[in-house]
Amino acid sequence: TPFPVVLCYLERPRHHPFLIGVSGGTASGKSTVCAKIMELLGQNKVDHRQRKVAIVSQDSFYRVLTPEQKSKALKGQYNFDHPDAFDNELMYKTLKDIVEGKVVEVPTYDFVTHSRLQDRITVYPADVVLFEGILVFYSQEIRDMFHMKLFVDTDSDVRLSRRVLRDMKRGRDLEQILAQYTTFVKPAFEEFCLPTKKYADVIIPRGVDNMVAINLIVQHIQDILNGDICKWQRSSVGGHSRGFKRIISEQGETPLSKRVPLEPSSRPH
Repeated sequence: TPFPVVLCYLERPRHHPFLIGVSGGTASGKSTVCAKIMELLGQNKVDHRQRKVAIVSQDSFYRVLTPEQKSKALKGQYNFDHPDAFDNELMYKTLKDIVEGKVVEVPTYDFVTHSRLQDRITVYPADVVLFEGILVFYSQEIRDMFHMKLFVDTDSDVRLSRRVLRDMKRGRDLEQILAQYTTFVKPAFEEFCLPTKKYADVIIPRGVDNMVAINLIVQHIQDILNGDICKWQRSSVGGHSRGFKRIISEQGETPLSKRVPLEPSSRPH
C-alpha cells in the first residue's frame, strides 16, 4: 500500500545520504572503483553542487605531523598505514555531518610535503556518498555508519607494482618506496586492513576490472537515486547493509550475504 511508502520518505529526507564504505589494501583500486561508479552514473561531469553522488577519501584525514614526524615521513620512515596516522575524531565528525545532510569542508593532504594544504574541499549534500580508504572499517564507531560496505580485493603483487609507479611519480626513489612497503605497508595491511575484510557486504576481486560486481552496485545506487529508497529501509532492520543483500536476491542473483566472490580472492603474500 502507498501509506508505508509515505512514512519512509518522511523518515529519511532526500539529502540524508546512503553512505557506502569502500576499503581495500594500498593501491587496490578503491578510488578507481569509486570513479568508475561515478562515471557509469553520469555524475563525473556534473557540477559539484548538483551531484547526487559524492566521493570522500580517508587520505584527506591524515594527522598534521610534528616537525619530527615530518622529517621521518620525508625519509619514508613514518607509518602512514597505522590507524593512529589518521585524525579519527575529525573523520567521525565529518561523516556524521555528511549523514545529517550538512555541507562539510574536507582537508586536502599533500603527499609530497606530507602536510595539509590551505585549500579545502567542499562536499555538498548528496543522495549517495562513497567514503574510501585503507582503514575505513577499522573503527567500529565509523564502520557502523555505513549502509553498505565494499572491499576491493586485488593481488598483492599488482598492488605493490601500482604503488611503486604512483610513488615514483611523487618524486620518491625506488629503494625508499620498497623499504617503506616492507617495513610499514605490508605489515600494517596484514594487521589492520585485511582483518576488516570480514565486515564487507560485497568483495570485489580484481577491482575495476570486475565489471559484473560494479554494475550490480551501480544498479543498486541507481535505484536509490530514482527514489526507490524504502526498499533498503524496510530490509535494513537489525543491520545497515542487509537491505542491499536482499535487493540482489530479489533480482535472482546469488545472495550477497554469502559473500562468495566471482573467483577465489587472492591472499596477500
